[in-house]
Amino acid sequence: MPALFLLEPGQGPEVSLQGLVRRNPWLRLTTDPLFVHHDRGAPTRRVALVSGGGSGHEPMHVGFVGMGMLDAAVPGKIFASPHNRQVYEASKAVARDGGVLHIVKNYTGDKINFGIAAERLAADGIEVDRVLVDDDVATESDETATGRRGTAATIVVEKILGAAADRGDSLTSLAALGREVAEHSRSIAVATEALTSPNSGTRAFELAADQLEYGVGIHGERASTSITRPPLAELVDRMLTDILTSLPGDHRKPLLLLINGLGATTELELCTVLELAARTLTARGHEVSSIQVGTFVAALDMRGFSITLTRLADGWLDLWHAPTGAPAWKDVAR
Repeated sequence: MPALFLLEPGQGPEVSLQGLVRRNPWLRLTTDPLFVHHDRGAPTRRVALVSGGGSGHEPMHVGFVGMGMLDAAVPGKIFASPHNRQVYEASKAVARDGGVLHIVKNYTGDKINFGIAAERLAADGIEVDRVLVDDDVATESDETATGRRGTAATIVVEKILGAAADRGDSLTSLAALGREVAEHSRSIAVATEALTSPNSGTRAFELAADQLEYGVGIHGERASTSITRPPLAELVDRMLTDILTSLPGDHRKPLLLLINGLGATTELELCTVLELAARTLTARGHEVSSIQVGTFVAALDMRGFSITLTRLADGWLDLWHAPTGAPAWKDVAR
């Protein structure tokens, strides 16, 4: 039976966060309520950036706290939204004169709890706004009320907004930019093996050896489609087709390509996917201006990967390449 290396089933994130702060002593851990923040922000930053969500997706979000990215991150228990008090206290602790911007993934619990926290902050006289990230084309349907889930494009939004915040952009400008980046980003994920449930120690679902879950969720949600596993080049081509079909904007604009591991996928595999995706996009006539590869938004130990494309507008690439001190970020070669 598979098992996670945790102190006990259903372990919360506290001990892991203590390790994160021990490794990066400039980070600050508040335990009641639980959040991570830092005090090395650029003096030009007028607006604080706060994000969060359930644990189990590390390094998102806590690994992206630092100069040039988030001011604070709020972790819930594994795959559970953080409490609104956590969001409120974290936001209040890092708020700047220009207010606070929340970066929220499109999940019901996250939206509710960040919304309650925003109301409390507004009552305190702190200006607050929100960017909602909803990039997962697997749940794009007129028949679903919730719409696309928020997945790996969240870190694209966090990185670009972090650089824009450091140059002194206002809350209104940052919120508008974040919505534009989110609107022009799409993702899809696949898996050959489900994640391990932290409570039961069993796989969240079973797949035959020749099967693949196409459009899997980052909380272990099964996809609407299980398919016979195709050759990798065909799989990448299909994923890119689905993303590009949904991705709005001028197809002549350059693309940012992000290959993300879901927790148990090796660098060997991820870089293979990266090369196939870059070749396919180039052959289709798309300009790939920047790439990023690694595990950024995990689903515990799921064996799979996601592809994210962002259609870049003028100036976004410079923000994407701006320096950051966030411990989980990998420098992007120009």
